[in-house]
Amino acid sequence: MQSVIVAGGAGFVGSSLALSTKRDHPDWRVVAIDNLKRRGSELALERLRAGGVEFIHGDIRAPEDLAAAGACDLVLDCSAEPSVHAGYGGSPAYLINTNLMGTVNLLEHARVHGAAFVFISTSRVYPIQAVRTLPLVVAGDRLTIARGAAGPGWSEAGITEDFPLAGARSLYGTTKLASEMLVEEYRATYGLKTLVYRSGVLAGPWQMGKVDQGFMVLWLARHLYGGPLSYMGFGGHGHQVRDVLHVDDLYDIMALQLADLDRWDGSLFNVGGGHAISVSLRELTALCVGAGGKSLDIAGVAETRDADIPYYVTDHGRVTAATGWTPVRGMERIVDDIARWLVDNRVRLEPILR
Repeated sequence: MQSVIVAGGAGFVGSSLALSTKRDHPDWRVVAIDNLKRRGSELALERLRAGGVEFIHGDIRAPEDLAAAGACDLVLDCSAEPSVHAGYGGSPAYLINTNLMGTVNLLEHARVHGAAFVFISTSRVYPIQAVRTLPLVVAGDRLTIARGAAGPGWSEAGITEDFPLAGARSLYGTTKLASEMLVEEYRATYGLKTLVYRSGVLAGPWQMGKVDQGFMVLWLARHLYGGPLSYMGFGGHGHQVRDVLHVDDLYDIMALQLADLDRWDGSLFNVGGGHAISVSLRELTALCVGAGGKSLDIAGVAETRDADIPYYVTDHGRVTAATGWTPVRGMERIVDDIARWLVDNRVRLEPILR
């Protein structure tokens, strides 16, 4: 490969993967394209420039913007409206046009230029009600799957790629699942080489966390800068659990598979921190205070929003068995990396994150 286009390249995931790719392959042309819609994404431009990544201010909803990026050997699709609550109570137009039609435009660009295609999908392709009905019990400050319980696509280790897909999953999750299916069809029909990663929660420095997406950064920023927080839903206790994957661990599996793409072509894997790198909101609160944050009075909101789930932990056993990859950056490392970034860049970040 000599040329890579990263869609969503000024976002958290896109900029991180673009910069890591350019660092490891300084002779490659790496181009980031982004519409800079999300507040804070403009801060990535200086980092991209310093790292040797080209930037195009463009929108994947517009094929002519992609054409301006030119030919490439690889399209890396990190672009998305990332909120699982998008479309509730309003129009889903931006969500669908970006997450679904944007993927179509990117696949077309790859087809025209004979490029490989990497798609960053999400754990939210798994249906909401099926996840909510897992047999969960409270253990200390968190929810966990009852000891010894197991079913199709799930166990104490978490959720696998075989978890049943029947049922509603949010408009966001639907756009990502539909995009996965389009990636599969383009591979079958046009011979594109593809990789798909269903990621759990991704985290690390330079993520502009908000209430509806990016909770690790949001929680740490509020503890360090101040501002309100709430334990939302499921009784308001803060017991809900997610596994977390450092964005650099995501890069590691992608780089490993791209180095031998003929072998891994067509792969679809769950990638996440797994049970060992998971956290409840209550546990995260304690970690934030331990990282130098203020002790906050966190309210409890009992009402559960439509798209919320009480528990998601990735079972990454399949990708680990196939490739040898496993996450190496644990929860303490993730919290420390984010906290140091928030402290070192407070002047620029506090107006965005507080």
